[in-house]
Amino acid sequence: MFYWNSSIIVLIPALIISAWAQMKITSTFNKYSRINAINGYTGAQVARNLLDSHGLFDVPVEIVNGKLTDHYDPQNRVMRLSSDVYYGSSIAAIGVAAHETGHAFQHQERYSPLIIRNSIVPIVNFGSNASWIIFFLGFFFGLSKLLNIGIILFLGVVIFQLITLPVEFNASNRALAVLENRGILLGEEVNGARNVLKAAAMTYVAAAITAIAQLLRLVILSNSRRDD
Repeated sequence: MFYWNSSIIVLIPALIISAWAQMKITSTFNKYSRINAINGYTGAQVARNLLDSHGLFDVPVEIVNGKLTDHYDPQNRVMRLSSDVYYGSSIAAIGVAAHETGHAFQHQERYSPLIIRNSIVPIVNFGSNASWIIFFLGFFFGLSKLLNIGIILFLGVVIFQLITLPVEFNASNRALAVLENRGILLGEEVNGARNVLKAAAMTYVAAAITAIAQLLRLVILSNSRRDD
């Protein structure tokens, strides 16, 4: 079948990296979830404190279901933390909460990569689903135009993943700086939070690598179909 074409070999390194990144964030988060911060703040308290310090009094901090589902919603201007982070006073919980407030600061300051990423979300959502369908039709019916459209649409997914990298790295850098400067985490606790956020960042790097590998595979499949 088309999907199991030998070109799938280009995905193997990306899949290995993705699996490693997922195991890394899970193990690192679990490790530092068992170490409570000396100051005893919960993730919710840290998020609230940092938001208020930047004048973001109108951004609520809410609980969201799931594990590692924490995120800042720029459309509704809401901070959503998983229960482990919201109620937790561990180094991991505080690090994740601070990271998400970093996104709120980016939004407040109109940080360019974040604004660009948010603006292309609707296009990327459409492209990520439609690209494979259009490419699939073009592949089986030998229609070069559809093959090209599918590749172009998926290119938007790759661009989105690449733009996500500076957004996430910047949010983590902001988080670590404010945690240390405000004395929320002390000494080696900052390094612990850094380890958590580094592990989280690797999941975004893995996603970008996977998207690039998928795009490369589409190009290989397209060329092979044209050569038939």
